[in-house]
Amino acid sequence: MKLDFAREISVKILYDISENNSYSNLILDDYLNKNREKLTSQDISFISELVYGTVSWKLTIDNIIKKYSSIPLRKISKWILNILRMGVYQIIFLDKVPKSAAVNESVNLARKYGPKSSGFVNAILRKVEIKDYEEMQDLSNKYSVPEWIIEELQKDYSSEEVERICKSFNLKPKITIRINLLKISKEDFIEKLKDNNIEFEETEFEDFLHLKIKNISHLDLYKNGYFTVQDISAGLTAKILNPKSKQMVLDACSAPGGKTTHLAEIMNNQGKIYAWDLYEHRLNLVTQNAKRLGILIIQTEVKDACKKYEELDKSFDKILLDVPCLGIGVIKRKPDIKWQRKKEDIEAIVKIQRQILENCSNYLKIGGDLVYSTCSIFKAENEEVVRDFINKNSNWSIVQEETILPDENQDGFFICKLKRKS
Repeated sequence: MKLDFAREISVKILYDISENNSYSNLILDDYLNKNREKLTSQDISFISELVYGTVSWKLTIDNIIKKYSSIPLRKISKWILNILRMGVYQIIFLDKVPKSAAVNESVNLARKYGPKSSGFVNAILRKVEIKDYEEMQDLSNKYSVPEWIIEELQKDYSSEEVERICKSFNLKPKITIRINLLKISKEDFIEKLKDNNIEFEETEFEDFLHLKIKNISHLDLYKNGYFTVQDISAGLTAKILNPKSKQMVLDACSAPGGKTTHLAEIMNNQGKIYAWDLYEHRLNLVTQNAKRLGILIIQTEVKDACKKYEELDKSFDKILLDVPCLGIGVIKRKPDIKWQRKKEDIEAIVKIQRQILENCSNYLKIGGDLVYSTCSIFKAENEEVVRDFINKNSNWSIVQEETILPDENQDGFFICKLKRKS
């Protein structure tokens, strides 16, 4: 019996995710890098599809398994459960994979990772049909979204918007990049893309493109600092803050540095940006990004944005607060969020968000601008935090407010620009 190598790698990744709470994107990259010499580009695409698809559709898949399993899910070996999940995903959602291949390869994996369970796997997967999914009508099963997320969304949005948001969680995210205009013009960058046979799509913003390529980090264009991977929604935070050359700017929640380096590019690499984070190893990512992009104006500092530093009062012309959040707007990129977050997390994260906004607002000069942003779309983390702040601080006003719902082109985001009047 020869195991399909791509499927075996995939089930190992799924096991790691379920047993060790590993983030799917990180553990996937780790496995791919370790096995790159043994994998074709088709293998890499297939493994990515199996991992992200199975993780994203886990709730729906588990309910289909329950329909045919005489054993409760909690009592099934984690290896066998993940083999079943991956098998169901192929049968229900991958048109190009014949059912016979999905079943047979899953049985082969079961013979290695749970020899006594191969018959069990065979019996369940042979019963699974596309109608098992088509008969599901409720939003939770239809889009594999936990009930509590749907309930929170229903508080804030219309039923049509909620369904559209839930549907977006399972879309394949586009790879969007920001051209580093400090190093290269858009015209010259596009010529380099064509020279490298890399397909792209234009966006509404001059410095952002969608690239039709899977692996970015190996490209010389990336290594030489001609671009950064960044979603359009995330890029809007720096555009809306709009810092000027030679200004003093604070990015209080900086790592890994995508928005920090964007601020520097907008400032034409002139002025000073103080980049804070709680941990040195995360700030090292900011430093590495800045070096690759040729940016010289970022100074990293290990600082806690939840603490008050009175010596910094009225020190900065502009402040960016891209605060910690539940990340509901980026689920299509990080499907683990659906399973790792809980309803009770909302209260805890909102407390942190309010504390950061209240403390860091003191560091802005009179007449300066502050952008509060999250990659979440719960109003409790967004509008309600800002309204609470404005109600307590009459010397502040809202200049601009944007709620971006996730779709096929961009992530969900909230961005609010505030001005300190006196």
